[in-house]
Amino acid sequence: MSSTEEPTVLISEAEVAERIETLAQAIAPRIDDETVVVCLLTGGIWFAADITRALARRGRVVRFDALWLASYKDERQSSGRCEVRADLQRPIAGRKALVVDDVFDTGLSLSEAARLVRDSGASEVLTAVFARKPWPTPRAIEPDFVAWEAPGRFLVGYGLDVAGKMRGLPYIGAMD
Repeated sequence: MSSTEEPTVLISEAEVAERIETLAQAIAPRIDDETVVVCLLTGGIWFAADITRALARRGRVVRFDALWLASYKDERQSSGRCEVRADLQRPIAGRKALVVDDVFDTGLSLSEAARLVRDSGASEVLTAVFARKPWPTPRAIEPDFVAWEAPGRFLVGYGLDVAGKMRGLPYIGAMD
């Protein structure tokens, strides 16, 4: 792939914003102000920022933390293992947690994050992803909240990358 190759836009910046607002409306009644939103780094940053602001507009001013898990290592396919590069920084015991990530592909990162958060003592663990890709086999976990049912294509933008590039695009595009 050349660095000048432009992705095909699948979901525009405006549609991303609309889906965030709809998702926040569904999540807000299930959480409280003591809830800790746990962002999966690094791809989940864009979604986490937008969903926490949308929740605040609905009266849910949540706490924030992050987990840095790695399973792709600049490759197009998961390595099949999850490495914890940075753990939670704040106490989560006795609080609800909402684990957020950009894409649900194999389910490995979200499953591992939910387990780590549960093991840290969260009273309830909910999960939200912006995009859920189709998968040929059952996954260990399914997200509680999904903004967009994505096609089985190689996606970039809005946190999704190709070897660390294109995460900052305000839309989601396909590179295939």
